[in-house]
Amino acid sequence: MAKRWVIKLGSGLLTRKDGKVDRAQIARIANQVAALTKRGIEVVLVSSGAVAAGMTAMKLNKRPRDARELQACATVGQPELMSVYGKNFAKHRLLSAQMLLTYWDLDSRACTRNARATLDLLLSRKKFIPIINENDAIADEEIKVGDNDRLSAYVATLIEADLLIILSGIDGLMTKADGSGKLIPAVKKIDHSIRSLAGGAGSERNVGGMITKLQAAEIAAEGGVDTIIANGRRKNVLLDLAAKKKIGTHFSLQ
Repeated sequence: MAKRWVIKLGSGLLTRKDGKVDRAQIARIANQVAALTKRGIEVVLVSSGAVAAGMTAMKLNKRPRDARELQACATVGQPELMSVYGKNFAKHRLLSAQMLLTYWDLDSRACTRNARATLDLLLSRKKFIPIINENDAIADEEIKVGDNDRLSAYVATLIEADLLIILSGIDGLMTKADGSGKLIPAVKKIDHSIRSLAGGAGSERNVGGMITKLQAAEIAAEGGVDTIIANGRRKNVLLDLAAKKKIGTHFSLQ
């Protein structure tokens, strides 16, 4: 069984239809993560949702387009999001640990070395769940990773994870570009035919689409990490993956 997982949680997965933070969904994820840690699996979360949480707090009905407004939403929403995680992990005697990153951090040898050392230490203590997000409050176009799909892949490579799991509201890569058709259970190579199946973002609250998930799988593969894209709203999806059930699309590109 893989011992170190990076799990990316998409915005659409962590928010309700009315745009508010889905506390029940976060609780379900936290319960599963706690169960994984008891099985000896080290877990790092890469969590979206800060902007959506900020939209709720700032009483905005639509996602802002202005960069400064987006950054303000993230600044307001990040503490709220971490509070929800903290309360749920505390029920399992686990502590959440926040880390905010930008592309500059990942491009700096010193910063990546420090980030890796911090994450290794937290994971070794067996009671901390690192939760990583892009530092939206200060990131502009020059230092943005761009989305948490790719950020999760960089993190997986950084900590030499055994597996990257990208959870959102989709079952995986489907045979039709609009997300319909049949599930493709395994991908060994990302070529033009696979890229043609990538659709756009699912909603205005969900920045990434299948395109960025394919890019994440490629980035992770460069670091020797397999990727699984699966539906995070499936009951006990993480526990089923730990039990080696065939769920989602497994990218093994090495």
